[in-house]
Amino acid sequence: MSSEQSIRDLLGRVARNEIGVDKALNVLRALPFESLGDATLDHHRQLRDGFGEVVYCGGKTPDQCAKIIGRLAHSNNRVLATRATRQHYEAARSEVSELQYHKEARAIWLDREPDRPRSAGVVVVSAGTSDQPVTEEALLTLDLMGHDAIRIIDVGIAGLHRLLHHVKTLQSANVIVVVAGMEGALPGVVAGLVAAPVIAVPTSVGYGASLQGITALLGMVSGCAAGVAVVNIDNGFGAGYLAAIINQKITRNPERESQP
Repeated sequence: MSSEQSIRDLLGRVARNEIGVDKALNVLRALPFESLGDATLDHHRQLRDGFGEVVYCGGKTPDQCAKIIGRLAHSNNRVLATRATRQHYEAARSEVSELQYHKEARAIWLDREPDRPRSAGVVVVSAGTSDQPVTEEALLTLDLMGHDAIRIIDVGIAGLHRLLHHVKTLQSANVIVVVAGMEGALPGVVAGLVAAPVIAVPTSVGYGASLQGITALLGMVSGCAAGVAVVNIDNGFGAGYLAAIINQKITRNPERESQP
């Protein structure tokens, strides 16, 4: 009962006298948030932001994750839990049998509306195969938020011709996510080729002086190319989410704004 459509359906049932006002009020009363003891779920986030609360599994026990994900799945058609282990997944799946696990993205997910309309316009670029877990987290986030992203994989600056082969695709994008470790130079190179905003994701990939991603992070925030925004180290989810809401603003149907 946290999506806009579900609330419209509820209000329609009240208008048709199919359910009483008191019963509808009881349904809506739990909408803003729900206390589970260990967590307080924000059921209102779907209405505010267009996507439900996302669970960060790091630091949580499998039982805690199972309880939280189970409640979210009860009121949402799409659920995402990041940094999840197989143990988190097995515990959560005992509550919701439909759940899926993306091993490389380290994520638990649910999508009961796989055939809904999707938006094009996002390109996700990764510097190397070692950056793939973070890249997959961004791609899964975009997919669940309704965006079909084009992926360009393993085109780091050590072989720049690989990236230049995709210039036409890059220049057609509304927003680009670039994932890179080591010295973190790739987002600046991409930003110098396109007019679209570039979301840079530093990864913890690299040898000792990469400092678990700090070198890439500092390189990205210090770059000279304009139009680059930088998220935290290994934060594929944050980059995917940001790209999704930017692309949604660009591609959404203006007529939707005038609907009652």
